[in-house]
Amino acid sequence: MRVLFVGGTSFLGRHAVEQAVAAGHDVTVFHRGRTNADLLGDVVEHRLGDRATGDYASLDGTERWDAVVDVCAYVPRHVHQLADVLGDRTDHYVHVSSVSAYDPARATLADDIPLYDDPPDGSEDVAEHYGPLKAACERATAVRLPGSAIVRPPYICGPWDPLDNFTYWARRMAEGGDVVVRDASAPMQLVDVRDLAAFLLRCAVERIAGSFDGVAPFAPTAAVLADITPPGVSARLVEIDSGTLKGAGITLPMMLDEPNDDLVSSRPGASARAAGLTTRPVAETADATRRWDDERGRPPLVTGPTREQEAAVLASRGAR
Repeated sequence: MRVLFVGGTSFLGRHAVEQAVAAGHDVTVFHRGRTNADLLGDVVEHRLGDRATGDYASLDGTERWDAVVDVCAYVPRHVHQLADVLGDRTDHYVHVSSVSAYDPARATLADDIPLYDDPPDGSEDVAEHYGPLKAACERATAVRLPGSAIVRPPYICGPWDPLDNFTYWARRMAEGGDVVVRDASAPMQLVDVRDLAAFLLRCAVERIAGSFDGVAPFAPTAAVLADITPPGVSARLVEIDSGTLKGAGITLPMMLDEPNDDLVSSRPGASARAAGLTTRPVAETADATRRWDDERGRPPLVTGPTREQEAAVLASRGAR
């Protein structure tokens, strides 16, 4: 089948594109041309444009795609403009949202809970209103592209992660010793990028409709970190309160401290599993992430404390 990926050269999109090509699909990728612009250039058709400026000219025409997989809609304008340019030239749309679209103030452990309201005054400030804007994108999808699949992942983890959220923990637990955490009992939830990509492709191929939490089972932070610690490595978790961490200028990846965040970080994911999502053990994700990290030369991470920062806050608390 012919599949159009909107965004598809960096992380989640990259994995989804590679899986689609491996499955024998005819793939087109719409992107800005800034990251891996020649990815699979011999078998993938690249169309350049820019959602920020509304440049979709390379998608104009009469050609059709059996499915569209959109991994990079961050404001509802993106959905509306894509719907405008595509018209009726696709049979199915798969939209990647986020569990951050859920409103923590109204969160429960149900499989589907209320979303955020739209941000005030039509703001498109993604840094300030990420969750509300993702919720607004979902509502735009329901109106403009009914019958779509909407997939809400938690932290997406694995090779090629440009944010280094999980990479920090995969690398840190392999180093062992005293490891600073916020709350070892808090739930931690993630999904391997390869599993999420496979589910997006399944939604596209099978024209699955509905809203799904694309999550792996959650577990206490201590259990997740124990699972990703390599055999033979000794690591001890040291809990440091949020105030001390903030005072030290430390932000721990994947460890939020917001009201009701535990409810957003412990999604059941039953509907996604029923629709065909399968997830691998987190230890496999960590192993693959460390191999990729080694291959890229273990550069400085873009998130998480340095070992010096960690040592300083441990020393201030008398940890040994």
